Amino acid sequence: MIAPEIRNQYKITVGIECHVQLKTKTKLFAAVGNDARDAAPDTLVSHICFGLPGALPVLNKAAVHLAMRAAFALGTAPQKFSKFDRKHYFYPDLPKGYQITQFDQPIIVNGAITIDVDGQEKTIGIARAHLEEDAGKSTHPAGTDYSLVDLNRAGTPLLEIVSKPEIHSPAEAKAYARELYLRMKYADVSDADLYYGNMRFDVNVSVSKTDELGVRTETKNINSFRAVEKVVEYEANRQIAELEKGNQIIQETRGWDDVNMRTFSQRTKEEAHDYRYFPDPDLPPIVLDDEYIAQVKAEMPVMPDEWRKRLAGLGLDHAQINTLLDAEVEEDAYSYLPLIEEHLDDKEFAKTLANWLVNIEIPFRRDNEVSTSLKDVERSELYAAVHALVKANKLSSTNVKALILDVLTEGVLPKSVEVFASEKGYIQVSDEGEIAKIVAQVIADNPKAVSDVQNGEMKAIGFLVGQVMKASKGKANPSLAQEIIRKQLGV
Repeated sequence: MIAPEIRNQYKITVGIECHVQLKTKTKLFAAVGNDARDAAPDTLVSHICFGLPGALPVLNKAAVHLAMRAAFALGTAPQKFSKFDRKHYFYPDLPKGYQITQFDQPIIVNGAITIDVDGQEKTIGIARAHLEEDAGKSTHPAGTDYSLVDLNRAGTPLLEIVSKPEIHSPAEAKAYARELYLRMKYADVSDADLYYGNMRFDVNVSVSKTDELGVRTETKNINSFRAVEKVVEYEANRQIAELEKGNQIIQETRGWDDVNMRTFSQRTKEEAHDYRYFPDPDLPPIVLDDEYIAQVKAEMPVMPDEWRKRLAGLGLDHAQINTLLDAEVEEDAYSYLPLIEEHLDDKEFAKTLANWLVNIEIPFRRDNEVSTSLKDVERSELYAAVHALVKANKLSSTNVKALILDVLTEGVLPKSVEVFASEKGYIQVSDEGEIAKIVAQVIADNPKAVSDVQNGEMKAIGFLVGQVMKASKGKANPSLAQEIIRKQLGV
């Protein structure tokens, strides 16, 4: 562990390259299935994936469309002109001996996203994002002297998003990776399933005592936000320790040991010239016109940053907003933000609805793994009906929760939510005469609390209200009960 006084002498600089698998049906240059999760090895392949002589790639238009959506999600617009290049290297999972990618003229440049760390906002620039094909997958069975190659992933369409070196702490790195995930999910560019490698992060870290960047290392194929944070933390400490010993940092590619929470050396880092880039002669450039760019921009959904503004405008706090944003993409079967959006004109109801989603429906689903057959339009009707009952003083906050959970669990919207609530015993009594009788009995049964109230101990009124609620089996309107208690006691 590095002492804080030593670590504070160094500036940590982080750049992150994120590989996003685009959710196309077929690969980037071949008419072969793009979902290799459950496929047997080497079954989603063609002559193009194997790099057979004479095989000619054909660009998948859907991949270009998704890359254009990603550009807007990253706060910029797609480039009107971009082209493909060949990146040469030799490895068993790359039969052609080169990867088709974009080098000097990518489809996206100069984006930016804003992150929040401990209540402080910071904008991280996006240097570029380019389309490229993935390589195959090599596996090395333990205890054997051979490796296996599966080319199902060869040719999978990727968008590599490269940040500017403007991240300076483990927390910022984690927040950036998380925000990138949200942007790609909301833009519907990728399934972004980290477990299946739909998003992978390569984390570049350097440390320096001056404004000049130090020698960087790149830790590849990180697949969780927590690991991104821990890689930066470990690698910064490791590099500082090496420099304090008088050693030099070697520019290299490193791997991540998630069990022991440490990086390890894999190979020395190549430079761009090592790959012998040149334009791919088999693929024409991508040329986008203004009309197509405007069409894609018009179809973009509301992004997380805009949702934060809208939800903050309702008076929701940071934690509530994050819960809603996360739930919207983590639970694909249910929508939450569109339900709130329907009622943004009625801020009071929209805020109440947001609170119900955050405090009732979302945690109940997560804790109980309960699914419901209620459609979104039915859930909207349910919440509107519950709100109407609350406004009419027919439903207490406690019974709101019970009623909502009952309906969600049954998965059927009652013909009348009020009748359903009444049958469940949730409708509170607002008949003044009936409550007055209960209050009179509670006053007679609790002389000490009555004496406390009459002597100025107003907290005792809460006790008496509780007794009224108990006597009425929770059906009495608590506000009306308190009003009647005050009237009968003359306070």
